[in-house]
Amino acid sequence: MAAALMEPVVEEEEEPLLGCYGDEDPRPGDVTETLQHYKSRWRAIRIMYLTMFFSSVGFSIVIMSIWPYLQKIDKTADESFLGWIIASYSIGQMTASPLFGAWSNYRPRREPLVVSTAISVLANCLYAYVHLPAAHNKYYMLVARTLVGFGAGNVAVVRSYIAGATSLTERTSAMANTSACQAVGFILGPVFQTLFTFVGEKGITWEAIRLQVNMYTAPALFGALLGIINIVLILAVFREHRVDDMGKPQSNINCAAEENEELAQDNQGNIDHVAVVSTNILFFVILFVFAIFETIVTPLAMDMYSWTRKKAVFINSIILGAIGIESVIVFLAVKVLSKRTGERAVLYGGLVIILLGFFTLLPWGHQLPNIQWEDLKNTSVPRTAFGESLALYWTLQTQLPSNNTVEATGCPIVQSWCLYTPVIHLGQYITTDILMGLGYPACNVMSYTLYSKILGPKPQGVYMGWLTASGSGARILGPIFVSQLYTHLGPRWAFSLVCWIVVLSLLLLEIVYKRLVAFSVRYQRLQEQRS
Repeated sequence: MAAALMEPVVEEEEEPLLGCYGDEDPRPGDVTETLQHYKSRWRAIRIMYLTMFFSSVGFSIVIMSIWPYLQKIDKTADESFLGWIIASYSIGQMTASPLFGAWSNYRPRREPLVVSTAISVLANCLYAYVHLPAAHNKYYMLVARTLVGFGAGNVAVVRSYIAGATSLTERTSAMANTSACQAVGFILGPVFQTLFTFVGEKGITWEAIRLQVNMYTAPALFGALLGIINIVLILAVFREHRVDDMGKPQSNINCAAEENEELAQDNQGNIDHVAVVSTNILFFVILFVFAIFETIVTPLAMDMYSWTRKKAVFINSIILGAIGIESVIVFLAVKVLSKRTGERAVLYGGLVIILLGFFTLLPWGHQLPNIQWEDLKNTSVPRTAFGESLALYWTLQTQLPSNNTVEATGCPIVQSWCLYTPVIHLGQYITTDILMGLGYPACNVMSYTLYSKILGPKPQGVYMGWLTASGSGARILGPIFVSQLYTHLGPRWAFSLVCWIVVLSLLLLEIVYKRLVAFSVRYQRLQEQRS
């Protein structure tokens, strides 16, 4: 990967470096980067890639088995409580991101990284032991998943570090690689869990520590193992570095807290806060819209195409897996595209593609979907986002009591819109899947990249924390929005309003387009105006 980046001019330095800058950090006065520093810097960035990968695997590796595990450990748990457990991850992450981000601004980033990962390790271990208490087991699971999300708040630290350890020319590529590692983790998590199903529900029991290793606990324990490996890498290999926008090494941020504070004060007035707030809003919309998309795909397919639960889960699992692979390709492609067109143009184009995707889903024509005349109990089910809707919708629906041996299919009659809303053709559905796989990853990478460039040399931990928190909030609100609107008013209203939300975000991007520039560019313009 480093070969694909524009390498700075490097020169060897025979004299060992002393003082607070460490053995691999150059002196503040150096104008070029030593080869030793360059290798150490990119070694640390790659560890951040692994941190992002391990974090996303730890999230997705248990998601398919939460519901059956919850039913096994606590018979009093119902579907509504499952919704809280699913949402608890995002709530924990939203709470922790600004806290870890602020911590990383004033202390070595190794500290919040190790502490947050240790919290995730302990939370996964707690998840494996939630069957032990005599009562209230579901609440222990709720705490475990909340703490896993709390530990995942280190995403803000990872991205703020990468922003401070890369030059402007390197940053888009590094941010794209970070998002690609995150996407691969989300894809491989369920794959790892599938392998653990061979352990079986009974599994084996380690009586000495009362640990049950089965198909429900093994994935969580594997996630804990990945966390321990991550901690070892951070403690043994990770060395913190900073470079300016031109790639020139800066003094170690953690060796001079006073210098940090002075730098923050000097740059505070020069940051374009309109651009910062606007980017947060755009990022919220991007995550909000994608959460809606992932939430609705399975119920939409069952309603429109009369697919059984098993068929809907199987086909949509394949589709979402293909979208994940497509996203990884896009993450890598935007590194090249952004160099030719600029990050703002790629962000704009990604939003337009998302708009086209939801516009394509709007029902048209005269053909109506097949009607399910069965009066199903508990038709309104909780929807969750970020890859969880498939498992959740399937598991909830399979628990519905029925007097029939044949599963009823079609659009439920209790959704009155089924009687007059045209069917969404399969071609529309597949087209939207493809467009979302193109637009979302492009917007995701460009949002982080532009945001980090707008902030400039100021320590970015808190700001990245708020950006991560806005994304977590979007993943919570998106499913609530679409589940209510889709159930009561149907896809025409739901997708039309999504289109209008994206249109408004495009208008916002038009308004602030010229302000979404790197801090160094804006600072230079201000200096020219003053002179």
